[in-house]
Parts: sequence; structure tokens; C-alpha cells
Amino acid sequence: MIPRLAHGEPAPALCRDFLDTLAAQGFSGELRHDLGTRLVTATDNSVYQVTPQAVVYPRTAEDIQRVLKLAAEPRFQEIKITARGGGTGTNGQSLSPGITLDVSRHLNRILEVNLEDGWVRVQPGVVLDQLNDHLAPHGVFFAPNLSPSSRATLGGMINTDACGKGSRIYGRTSDHVLELTCVLSDGSTLEVEPWQAEALAAVKAGDGLASSAIRTVDEIVTEKAEAIERVFPKLSRFLTGYNLAKVYDNADDCFNLNYLLAGSEGTLAVVTEAKLRLTPLPKFKELLVVKYERFDDALAAAELLVESDPAAIETIDEKILELAKEDEIYPKVRDFLTDEGDRPTRTINLVEFIGDTPEQLSQKITELCAQLDANRSAPGQATGYYRTTTPGEMGDLWNLRKKGVGLLGNTKGTRKPIPFVEDTCVPPKNLAAYIREFRALLESYGLDYAMFGHVDVGCLHVRPALDLQNPEHERWFREVSDGVMQLVRKHGGVMWGEHGRGFRSEYTPEFFGELYPDLRRVKEAFDPCNRLNPGKIVTPLSSPDQPIGVDGPLRGQQDRQIHPELRSEFDAAVSCNGNGACFNYQPHDVMCPSSRATRDRRHSPKGRAGLLREWLRQLSLAEGQSSKALPTTDWLARVRNFWRKRNGEYDFSHEVYEAMSGCLACKACATQCPIHVDVPEFRAKFLDRYHTRYLRPLRDYFVGSTEWSGRWMSRIPALANMLLGLSASQTLLRSFGLVDVPHFSPESTWSRLRGHGVPLANPDHLQSLTPHQKSESVVLTLDAFTAFYESPVVLDLHDVLHELGFRVYLAPFLPNGKPLHVKGFLHSFRKTAETNANLLRKIADTGVPLVGIDPSVVLTYRDEYPKILDRPDLGFAVRLPQEFLLQHPERLAARKSENRMAAQPYQLFGHCMEKTGALLSQKQWQEVFGKLGLDLTPVAVGCCGMAGTYGHEREHQTESRGIFEMSWQQRLPQDALDRQQVLATGYSCRSQTKRFAGFVPRHPMQALLAELRHAKLPHGA
Repeated sequence: MIPRLAHGEPAPALCRDFLDTLAAQGFSGELRHDLGTRLVTATDNSVYQVTPQAVVYPRTAEDIQRVLKLAAEPRFQEIKITARGGGTGTNGQSLSPGITLDVSRHLNRILEVNLEDGWVRVQPGVVLDQLNDHLAPHGVFFAPNLSPSSRATLGGMINTDACGKGSRIYGRTSDHVLELTCVLSDGSTLEVEPWQAEALAAVKAGDGLASSAIRTVDEIVTEKAEAIERVFPKLSRFLTGYNLAKVYDNADDCFNLNYLLAGSEGTLAVVTEAKLRLTPLPKFKELLVVKYERFDDALAAAELLVESDPAAIETIDEKILELAKEDEIYPKVRDFLTDEGDRPTRTINLVEFIGDTPEQLSQKITELCAQLDANRSAPGQATGYYRTTTPGEMGDLWNLRKKGVGLLGNTKGTRKPIPFVEDTCVPPKNLAAYIREFRALLESYGLDYAMFGHVDVGCLHVRPALDLQNPEHERWFREVSDGVMQLVRKHGGVMWGEHGRGFRSEYTPEFFGELYPDLRRVKEAFDPCNRLNPGKIVTPLSSPDQPIGVDGPLRGQQDRQIHPELRSEFDAAVSCNGNGACFNYQPHDVMCPSSRATRDRRHSPKGRAGLLREWLRQLSLAEGQSSKALPTTDWLARVRNFWRKRNGEYDFSHEVYEAMSGCLACKACATQCPIHVDVPEFRAKFLDRYHTRYLRPLRDYFVGSTEWSGRWMSRIPALANMLLGLSASQTLLRSFGLVDVPHFSPESTWSRLRGHGVPLANPDHLQSLTPHQKSESVVLTLDAFTAFYESPVVLDLHDVLHELGFRVYLAPFLPNGKPLHVKGFLHSFRKTAETNANLLRKIADTGVPLVGIDPSVVLTYRDEYPKILDRPDLGFAVRLPQEFLLQHPERLAARKSENRMAAQPYQLFGHCMEKTGALLSQKQWQEVFGKLGLDLTPVAVGCCGMAGTYGHEREHQTESRGIFEMSWQQRLPQDALDRQQVLATGYSCRSQTKRFAGFVPRHPMQALLAELRHAKLPHGA
């Protein structure tokens, strides 16, 4: 039995008083100070961990004003406020021990688009991809392009003056900011736009905080103009924050405070609205993948590549390309990265060209390719290249680059490449020499490292591999950071070429010298009490506080307290590096539907991993050992603990349980997360332990036993459905917390298969078949969902196989155990898996292939079975229908006919677990249909929201519907005839569509059967 974890770290009394007062004053957003919410906000994409006292989620700009006005009152002078957007920072920019002001949940609307004048107004929580998806139909976009574009917010981009791919021609975020609406530290508002002399004089004449601050800034940039010109480096990637150099020296030739506020990391004001410049989308693009044997060769080629005037050059090193081979992206890009003869492709440059005409592009690229061809045989030169104008191919290759940061977190071993010196920038002419010395520094510590980045502008991302759970490596972390700072200064660069300062703010004096006191004057003018994101960039001139340093609170300091056995068992959760890929805004992406539906980051893979890490830490400290808890027979203790829970006794385990309960177990995270944070796997382990202390809900037993009980009830469907329809039964199910429980198929699947003469798969009989007979045979394994509730699908699959000339056998039905795993009955799941695996292994030993229907069950054999049985090779394989059919393409091709029913393409709505667990599945379905002369179009949709029993659980019904409406409902056709072309591979998906859209899509095999039978008819029949 696990212990109660009573260490809740309550928020300080002053903070709770502040929140209560804020609520009383009409704050319309959410106010949270539970430990779970604070822990999720304690990390970003950096190595730091700082738990805030509370998190507030404003709904309006007025809410932000209320927060800052109240904090300015004398009684709350100790309250500190830090704004937060997408939490993608790599330097802890938005981490603070004060109150976090999270604008991402509610302040995420695109307010106005003015195409005629070329601008857009947005709230700060709008995500970059969200904005550009909205703008794309109008032929414009917001140009700064970041790797985490699927979750980076515009407010965060402004606060770090972000830039990325294409910055050589598009510049930084600040170059696209037209106006900002801000709230200052005293709660007053400030509207910022470029001011000419007369307007500036009017603004300065006021008597408020804004006017005083602007007077100070104008005085500094005027009096210190010569020093600013001399001290500020002349780099396109010179990210200053407090960019005094651009206040007057800008495209508007006006006093433009936007350049000062952009990059200030929320230390001067909180942005509530932004008016941004739009850029026409490039009319034509072409991407060149240039291949090299060595990373040094790719770096050295930058000068040649720049001469061809590309829009962007991005380098990817050997380590990332190797890690990509284990990621879902690799099958999509593998063909573009092939070796050139006997010269391996170990690293690449992605070189993108844009232009107004194809001829303009072709001329540039052809000339460059001619140079590459001419030099190809020389040492150190490119070994080859690949050209593409196909949007899908270009998108996949750029996604490979975007995944670089996340992939590095999947490095094997305890040493992980981490961000802390990763966005240094030097003049491009100094880059090669700088990198040589950088490498020498890292190698003097025996450190491995990865490199990638923007070589065209001298900004390279370097991530040394350290184990920050090791105190010695923590010391190296400081020493390497100091050493890199000295190298950057030597080569005329800066420490912050792209990602902001955050915990590297202590180095600010090293780069600004005589102007450092003036930066502090700026901070004091805007935030005299050091209330906004204190410690970042600089502190007020009159304040004794110091800027924050690189050896701040590290996640490794927490993780080293976890017992080694627990750390190993829950490695996926502990290894989560915070890259935030699970915060993907895209509604039609499969990644973590619960995160998008709730907009609560506790209900994301990163959030759940973070809570579990803390749970493991507390568990280790409480027990002093791993104490792998087994189910206990002490029912009395569990009953007592249950009542204590009902009476409000705190246990941190309850907060973890709440976060885990919202998981749909769709397993998208297991492949879509770059480091494969498999939430359903560690959730099952958590639930197994949690219920050694607390009683399970009755619903868990009901769900866990459905494969056993349904096995018998499905054989007497009329009686079973009558019983289910009784009001007493419905009342009982509702008391279990279940809704919309499906009825059994009117005719038993087993009865119908017997009627078709389908024999049972007896291993002895199968073994006696001749090799030819075995090649003509297949064994069908039934899953509970399809067999119990959709017998027509099973029969139609049988008939398709029969039509194609196969002799179909039926495997004896045994529970798969999927519901047991979902609910954390790991002991029972292990026994079930062992029994099932033994049977399927005996069948597989005969040489007759196994085929299953429902993706979630078939993929359980591939994923959960090897783990629970600790047996990587199970000795059998169950194939999905399309996988099996493509092993016999000749049979499909032989049935190809022009006499087809389908006048328009079929639309495939794939099961999310199938798309992520069998990465080629959608393409395989296309190939199967194509062999028969049929068109099939996979539709990009996320999760349907059912996910087994999740959609049937009453507390999740609202989220289940919301997830369906977010993606599937948007993509399903409305016309009844068009709906006949909709195909869905998952039982859950068909069930959910019936529930919320009023029709049942067919399984692809049902459409194939109709086509095969129709093709037999004479023309005109």
C-alpha cells in the first residue's frame, strides 16, 4: 500500500488573500493555487523548475488591469506577477516563484484582419499556427517562423522578440509589430505606436507612469546615442530586449517604443493586444536538401549557399538525423536522405528559395546545383542533393527540422542534450572559428553534443549532453556556460541570438558594459517596485536585487530525489523535457485531444508527466525506497482511506489521479511526442499503485470485465438487450457513471460465422495443412467491440477475404485485456495477456497468418503485450486488414474492374491509434483501394472523442462531445449521399459518429465488399 502524500505546499497566506480579493473585485477568469496547476506551470522547455504561488487565467484585458492594480496596493507590495504564453521558452523566461498570469487559455482570439492595409489585431494568447492558418486563404501570413509554431503564442513571441527560419529576409518579431496595447505595473494602460515629434511631445507631457517612463527612454536614447551605436553589436540576430538602438533607428523613422518592449520578457509591461504587419505569402517555393558526410562540411558550405540568395538555410546534424530514425517523421523523409553511392548522408542543409515566378526560382537553384555537381567529388563538399516543389515533401522536411529540439530529448542514456548555451550568435564570417573553439570547450569536459540551426545568420543551436541529476554535471553546467560566454564575446557575438535571456540575465553586464546602468534605468522607469517578472534581464537601478543566474532551481535537483528503481520504471515521465509538442493548437492533429478540449495543461502529456514526476519524488521521500506496491487484501484500510478522501483529507495522489482520469488512452503521445512520453502506459502503472490505498469505483470493475461478460451476453443478444433496456439497468449504469452504453448486435457474431461454415482455428488442424493450403488460409481474431456490437462488420471482413480466395478460420475468442490495461488492473492484464499470447503463438507457429479488425485491440498486441510480458518477441503477429491485403497485391489486382460503384473518392476517417501506432496505415488503405481502381482520400482529423469507454463515462461526456465537434464534426460531410462515402476504421469512431452526427460510417472492408460484389455484375446491371 502506498503512503499518503500530505506534502501539498500550500500557497502563502498573502497570495491566497490576494486571490480572494481579486475574485471579490470581479475578476472574470480563473484563479488556481492547487499544487497540480502550479507544478504544470513550474516548467517550460528549459532545464529549470520554479513553482509559482498561484496561476491566474484572465479572460479579458480588464482582468489583467485588475491584477496589476491590486498588486500595486501597499498591502500587496510583495506580490510579483509574471506573464506566460505557450511556455515554450528554453531559458526559463516565464518561470517565477510569484503569481503566473497565463494568457494562453482565454486571451486567444484573432480580433480583426485588415487585408487592404495589411495588418491583423490579435490577443496575446493566439498561437502562431492558429494565426497563419486563419490568414492562409487570404494569401498573407505573419512572417516570423518558429520551430514550436504549433504552440508558441504571439505574446510570447513579442516578449522574446522571437525569430527563426527565414529571419535573414524577414527579420524578427519586432520588425512586424505595428502597435501594442499594454498594462503597466501600476495597472494603467499604454497604447504604443510609432510617434513623430509632435505626438511624442504630447505623450511625454502626461503625468502618469507611462509618460514618465517614455520621458526616461527618450532621454537615454538621445543622450547615449553615440554609446548605443558603439556598444550594440551589428547582428541581424542581435536580440537585446530593451533595444535602445531601434527606438529611433527604425523603418518608421519615429520614436518607436515597440522595439523596446519587444524582447523585454514581460519585465516592463503586460501585452494585452497587438497589431501586427502581414506579409504576402511567397507565390512559389522550392526546397533543396543538400547532403554531407560531416557536419563541419555543412557549416563550411554556408558561404557558398548564401551567395545563391535563399530565403533560409537550416542545418541538421548527425545526431538529430539518427534520432529521427526512431520517430514517426522518418518514413516520410527517408527517401530524401539516401546515401550518395558509398558516401553516407550524415548531415544536411535545408535550403529554401522563394520567388514570384518558377523561372526565377529555377535559375537560382539550377546555378547552385551546377556548382554542387562540379565540386561533388572534392573532399568536404556536398555529396548530393534533392530538389522538391511538392508542398507535402517540403512540409515533412521542415517538420523534421522543427522536431530537432524534441528529438534530442530522446537520446538514450542519462545524459540528454539540453538548452543553456544553444542560441548564441556571432557574425557569420566568425562562425567556423567560433564553432571550433566551442567544440574544443565541450570536448575538454568529455561532452557529447548536438548542433543545428540558422547558419545563414550565424545563429547555431548547440545542446551539450548533461545529466543534471548528477551534481558534478550541475557544476559543469555553470562552467560551460561561463566558458561559452567568454567565447561569444571574443568572436563579437551575443549569448541570446533568438530565445531570450531568462536565467542567463546575469550575463547582461558583460555585453552592455557602460550602458548597463541605463538598461536598469529603463526597468525602474516602467517597474520601480520590480513587480513584473523580477530578476529577468535587469533589475531597477535603485533596487538591491540582482538579475537571476544560470544556476537557478534545476529540474535535475528534484529528479535526483526519485528512487532509481522508480526512475527507471517511469523513465518516460521523468525524461519529459518540456518541449510542449503536446500543446499543439491544431484541432485536426491527433496529439492529446484532452489538452485541446480542456485547455488545462494538467490534461496534457507534459502536465501528466510533470505531476507524476513530483508524485514519484514524494513517494520516494516518504518510503525511502521504490516499494513496488502490489494489490493489497486489506479492504478495511482501503475503505477507511476512501471515507477520509470523501471527507477532504489531502493526498497529492488525488491530484495526480484527477489529471490521469482525463486521459483518453488514445496513445497519440507515444509516437507524436518526440521523446515518446507514453501516458497510457505510466497511467496504468499509477492506477495500479493508487488503488492499493483507495477503493476503485465500481465502474472500473464493470469496464474491466466487459470482455468476459460481453462474451456470453453477445451470444444471447435479444435477452441481453432487453435487460439493458430496463429502467433498473439504466439506473444502475448511471450510478456507475456510464451513459449511452451500446446494445449488442441483434444477431450473434458467432452464430452468423457458424452459419457461414467458418471453422475454429485448431492449431493441430492448421499444422496438418499443406504449404499451399496454408498460403490460402487466414485466421481471424475477434475483438470484443466489433464482435459484440457490430457483427455485420465481422461478416463483411470474412466475405472480403472469401471473395479474394482465402479460407477463413476463426481463432477461439479470448479477452484481449485492453480495458484492464486502461483501468490499471495490471495483475489481471498480465494474466490475460499471457493466456492470449500462448494461444496466438500456437496458431502462428503453424504458419497461417493472423488478422484482427479493430486497431486499438490489434495494436495492444504490439505495444502493451511485449511490455507487460517483458518479451520483445512474442512469437506471433496480428495484422490489420490492410496490412494483410497488401501482402497479396496480385489478388487485389486480379479483381480490378472499371465497373465500380464509387463515382467519387471514398473519405477515410482513420482511428487515431491506428494512425499513430501503425504509421503507414492510411497510405496502406489508399494502396488497397488503388489496387482495385478506387480512389480513397484520408481525411486529416484528430480524435473522435470516444476512445473506448472514455466517451461513455458521464464526467467526460462534455469533453467527449467537444473533442468530436472540434475536428470530426467539422470534416464530416452534411449531404446524405456524401456520407455514404465516409469510411471509419475504428469501432469507437463509428459509435461516436452515430451518437453525435446521426449516421454510422462503414468500415473500409464493407466498402470493398460492396465494390467487389458490384464488379461481378454485368455492365449496366
